[in-house]
Amino acid sequence: MTFLIYGANGYTGELIAREAVRRGLRPILSGRSAERLAPLAKDLGLEARAFPLDQPNLAGVDAVLHCAGPFVHTSAPMVRACIDAGAHYLDITGEIAVFEAIMAMNDAAVRGGVTVIPGVGFDVVPTDCLAAMLAARLPGATELELAFYSPGAELSRGTLKTMIEGIGEGGAIRRDGRIIRVPPAYAMREIPFSCGPRMAMTIPWGDVSTAFHTTGIPNIRVYTAASPKSVARMRRIRSILPILGITPIKRLLQAFVNRRTGPGAEQRASGRTYLWGRVTDGKSDVTMTMTTPEGYAFTVISALAAVERLLASPKRPGSFTPAKFFGAEFVTSLPGVELT
Repeated sequence: MTFLIYGANGYTGELIAREAVRRGLRPILSGRSAERLAPLAKDLGLEARAFPLDQPNLAGVDAVLHCAGPFVHTSAPMVRACIDAGAHYLDITGEIAVFEAIMAMNDAAVRGGVTVIPGVGFDVVPTDCLAAMLAARLPGATELELAFYSPGAELSRGTLKTMIEGIGEGGAIRRDGRIIRVPPAYAMREIPFSCGPRMAMTIPWGDVSTAFHTTGIPNIRVYTAASPKSVARMRRIRSILPILGITPIKRLLQAFVNRRTGPGAEQRASGRTYLWGRVTDGKSDVTMTMTTPEGYAFTVISALAAVERLLASPKRPGSFTPAKFFGAEFVTSLPGVELT
């Protein structure tokens, strides 16, 4: 079975490619620039295949692991290319609009006989699986809250570019089954993480989309740990975010972050992320906590595990969330993950 990593010359794509080779896998490295791919392909002894998304070359490819964001621009053409070529599709997006668009392509994926699974990295495997575990423990739950805390987290260039792409859209929650746009830092609460309580604010995390498709729970909020000062700062700049969302300003900000890389090897090896989840049906509630490796380190092991399991699975065409396809226990099968 042959899989292709598109965006292999990016920060996360390169980490995945190097780990794949360490495991004895031989992915095809791909992206838009042959010049940028060549040094990595030579170093790893792998085939490089450069092509733009409007001229895909997926001949002989069984699956694509798509790592080139912002996915709001890149995912749809790659999904269509995979369906046309009969290749399965996975990506590491965390963008709500992308999840919703891909779930809406279920019928096309079924007709094409391919499986489409977005979000097989830190966005959103841990939270998606945690949501599924909680829903199983309280059938009929009507509200779901998820939260995470990543001490000392550092973001890659690609992650920052994706965040800038959606900067003008504000926050998001799911209310009565519908995704609702809300102001940034819309709500704030204390979260009892396993490492201790932390204040947190709502963010437009991918589970606002995926957790609904996984669990059917109609009311969903996702939080990230943030100090009261950070929340106050975010609320103060709400009024200028639409201005920052103007395309020329977004492109200027994205050009500025090109100088960023991402967390180094030591930080990826030592970092931990703490997760918490709660469901309620209005009468009873259930909470759970989880600890995972640092976000980028987790994405590497999770994405490769997803590719290997998908290629080894019986054929199930359609669009799936990670927990829907692999099961809620997928996350606990990965090294370094603990239900605390």
